[in-house]
Amino acid sequence: MSSATTPTTATTLDEAERARLDTAIDELHTGARTWAALSLAQRATLLRGVRTAVAASTQEWAETAAHSKGLGGGHLLRGEEWLAGPYSVLGALDAYVETLTRLAEGRNPLEGVRVDRSPGGRTRVHAFPLTGIDRVLLSGFTGEVWLTPGTTPRTARAGAGLAQRTPTESGGVGLVLGAGNVTSIPVLDVLYELLAHNRTAILKVNPTQDAMVPVFEHALAALIEPGFLRIVRGGGDVGAFLTGHKRLSHVHITGSAATFDAIVWGSGKGAAAARRRRENRPLMKKPITAELGGVSPIIVVPGEWTQADLRFHAEHIATMRLQNCGHNCIAGQVVIISSDWPQAEEFRLALRRAYAAAPERPTWYPGSGDRMHQAHDDYPDALVLGDRLLVEIDEGDDPSALENTEYFAPVLGVTTLPGSGQEFLDAAVAYANDRLQGTLGANLLIDPVTQKALGTGFERAITQLRYGSIAINAWTAFGFITPTLTWGAFPGNTVQDVGSGIGVVHNALLLDAVERSVLRGPFRPMPRSLPVLNGGGRFTILPTPPWFVTARTGAAVSEGLTRFRATGGVVGLVKTLLQALRA
Repeated sequence: MSSATTPTTATTLDEAERARLDTAIDELHTGARTWAALSLAQRATLLRGVRTAVAASTQEWAETAAHSKGLGGGHLLRGEEWLAGPYSVLGALDAYVETLTRLAEGRNPLEGVRVDRSPGGRTRVHAFPLTGIDRVLLSGFTGEVWLTPGTTPRTARAGAGLAQRTPTESGGVGLVLGAGNVTSIPVLDVLYELLAHNRTAILKVNPTQDAMVPVFEHALAALIEPGFLRIVRGGGDVGAFLTGHKRLSHVHITGSAATFDAIVWGSGKGAAAARRRRENRPLMKKPITAELGGVSPIIVVPGEWTQADLRFHAEHIATMRLQNCGHNCIAGQVVIISSDWPQAEEFRLALRRAYAAAPERPTWYPGSGDRMHQAHDDYPDALVLGDRLLVEIDEGDDPSALENTEYFAPVLGVTTLPGSGQEFLDAAVAYANDRLQGTLGANLLIDPVTQKALGTGFERAITQLRYGSIAINAWTAFGFITPTLTWGAFPGNTVQDVGSGIGVVHNALLLDAVERSVLRGPFRPMPRSLPVLNGGGRFTILPTPPWFVTARTGAAVSEGLTRFRATGGVVGLVKTLLQALRA
């Protein structure tokens, strides 16, 4: 994800700015001692207070974020900022309060949560849905957290709670280098520092989110006042000063691999940085975790699809790429279809139509214009559809740029592999694992008849897919906003070769030894999800989901769902559901 500001040198900061940052860090050290003295019940009460303030800030939050991205009050896509902002944070706070409350009462966070074995033998926690309202409103969607090989159900329960199992052991003060593209990310990262690691945090917001600072200060006042959080603005000079600060014990960054490498090894591609990497002499000695994006696949398993299926999943894929104008680490980038699928050309046509028909919006993220020019240069024959590119890789074309460049812009590629059934699925998994840059998120679309026919072979293929988040008949963004699932790269990256990052966030059950999260959704929406029509697939009450860029009432439904999450209210929920039916 190209979202954090690249550090330069700390020498450009004047003495007053250095003193201001030093004071903030001093206050956070005092806050760390206060946090360590709080009981678990007191922490839960504190988070309820944060939730109240976030609930009161939802409209200001969503409108400020939409305005900063050029989405006017009547824009069809402004609902993105409700779901990706306050809705996500409210859900996380609710889930963390539940975990803290259980621990405070002497109960395990996994009490009543089904824990079993995945088809590959890993311990699997069925982490979504866990509430009645989620089971109804998000029917058809389920989520699992798979733990690393060798982790048993018993050790999973014993480790659940992470630092909240030893609340008096302080993790010190950490630095969060906030993302610039999605407004919930910096807040969710701060919460994870506090709860998973007992670390107070200094949050340096990305300059693209400067307008959000007053909103964050209102919403998070209950964390700021006792010294658990400090929020600072600034560019690379502030980031460099903070990453090198001796009184900070940890750094977490959501950004790009280039920014990560600049922090750890030094700026630029010169000989000095290369020599430090070769000799394993990083500039920064403190631990660092990171979420850095990548090139996400969308595997389309061939089957017998109806015309409605072709249209729906073409819109689904268009959403994966175009939500937030493609300025997402979770944006799908490479669609993998079978060259032997009889419906391949029909699907290509449906995808072109859906991709072209999505509402236009500003390409707002800094540097996105340059990346679009790069994509034009990489693929001069790509289809130009309004403000977006569709790259269809044909025989003889070089796919390497598409496979290795996270464009972070409205650029979608389509490539083909031969085969059908298990042969195609295995080849697509191998292609995603071996050819595409990064291991953050993978998406897979498969009709229920084909999935049933593949049987255990399908689950084996999912086991072999090396990604930290896998969405089946869904988009990994759903996993991102589901607080009891985890978000982060597949394990195994190092500071020498960071890939899509190190560590996980969200994870409101505070699970240890996480390998991946697997999200499963319905292949068909309502009313085609009804048992008589869905071919054995999952039932859902959702018609076109409100996060689809083609949902005509998506903005109103996203706002309504967020307001319901914030304050409840059956009447408002009913109105929202009626609007959803018109999507």
